[in-house]
Amino acid sequence: MPKIEFPMGKATRDAYGKALLRLGKEMPNLVVLDADLSKSTRTSKFQEAFPDRFFNIGIAEANMAGIAAGLASSGKVPFISSFACFLMNKAFDQLRMCVAYPNINVKVAVTHAGISIGEDGPSQQGIEDVALALALPGFVVLVPADEVAAEDLVAAAAKHIGPVFVRLGRAEAPKVYKEGDRFPIGGSKTLREGTDVAIIANGLLVAEAVKAAGMLEDEGISAGVIDAYSIRPLDEASISAAARKAGAVVVAEEHLLDGGLGSRVAMALARSFPVPMEFVGLDNTYAESGSPAELLEKYRLTAPWIAEAARRSISGKKTARSGGRRQGGGRR
Repeated sequence: MPKIEFPMGKATRDAYGKALLRLGKEMPNLVVLDADLSKSTRTSKFQEAFPDRFFNIGIAEANMAGIAAGLASSGKVPFISSFACFLMNKAFDQLRMCVAYPNINVKVAVTHAGISIGEDGPSQQGIEDVALALALPGFVVLVPADEVAAEDLVAAAAKHIGPVFVRLGRAEAPKVYKEGDRFPIGGSKTLREGTDVAIIANGLLVAEAVKAAGMLEDEGISAGVIDAYSIRPLDEASISAAARKAGAVVVAEEHLLDGGLGSRVAMALARSFPVPMEFVGLDNTYAESGSPAELLEKYRLTAPWIAEAARRSISGKKTARSGGRRQGGGRR
């Protein structure tokens, strides 16, 4: 079949800025806080339109989380933004005690997540942010794949009552969805049906998963693809159904393997329908500095590596059926 390609769209952080501007007109109680990075996080657009509802807290992410909790307690709907590594690492205690524990209506939108921010290097590459968000009880955790999903999920976050984490990127993202597509919290999107293996991904790796499915189809392998944009709540019903249909699963994410989407999917399938699984992600390492394309390839977060993981997962299914034990397993 022809090589699968997606048109290149805007970065999900750009969609965030656009969504805030629209929501600001619809929701007079919406306020935005930033940690001196408004041009990078794209909250500067909201600042220009609603200067009396924008607060630059400076390089003080922990203080920003506390202020947002106070504003939410007073009836406002605050969005707080910074780079993923800065906000989740520096403000974790305040997010835990001021937002998660009292279940306060604060929205945490982090940008520059993953290694696809590129040359800025490991000090600014957020690779543990999803795990930290999932460690906060009560938080909804969302990871959009493209600008369409990001804009809709930001709106869903604003209207949800309770704390929400939205993960956004710096790099331009392939446009997977059509304008008008909707992404309810707790849902997922099945992009392809498959009978041999199910590939579950989110963020930038959704497009790579679809490309991997196309590569596998050329080999006679039927691969399904699910965009698990909502990590918590997770669409366990769709994931379990895909696992039952295919009998093998691959999870792909631009995040550490420990504590992210793969962990959530593995727990869900352990309860409902255990199958051979493989995981594509950062394997217990920080990344180097380089271009986004170079880094994604070096750390095996592209379509060929997802396809290779699918082959291993299918091999594990065959081994399980024969009653044997597969040796090795290769790099995750």
